[in-house]
Amino acid sequence: MRKNSIKNTRINGEVLKELSEIIRTEVKDPRIAPMTSVVSVEVAPDLKTCKAWISVLGDDQAAADTLAGLNSAVGYIRRQLAHSLNLRNTPVLEFILDQSIEYGVNMTKKIDAVIEADKSYRDLPEQDSSDQE
Repeated sequence: MRKNSIKNTRINGEVLKELSEIIRTEVKDPRIAPMTSVVSVEVAPDLKTCKAWISVLGDDQAAADTLAGLNSAVGYIRRQLAHSLNLRNTPVLEFILDQSIEYGVNMTKKIDAVIEADKSYRDLPEQDSSDQE
């Protein structure tokens, strides 16, 4: 099975949906932040491994705690995933912190600041070169 086949894309979508549901409703670790979302999932074509990119709304400490909580509950999450999905193999989960949303928000703030500075620069009175003579 190719990495970007229709079957693999469908499996990625199902694992993403089920993993999000399991983390949101069934994992009771207090280290996991309430605003944790599964951004993307990539299941290997042989269904042995799965990389899950996790986004956490909060500071760096909340993200680190959430990642530690998910890594400690990886066995439970994998078992729940096996119960909810009918796959030949239940993949071994690897959680990766995804900071693309935070990066996007930061870049948006920087772009807004540049636009605001440009507007204030344009609002300055223009000096005519003939007035200076």
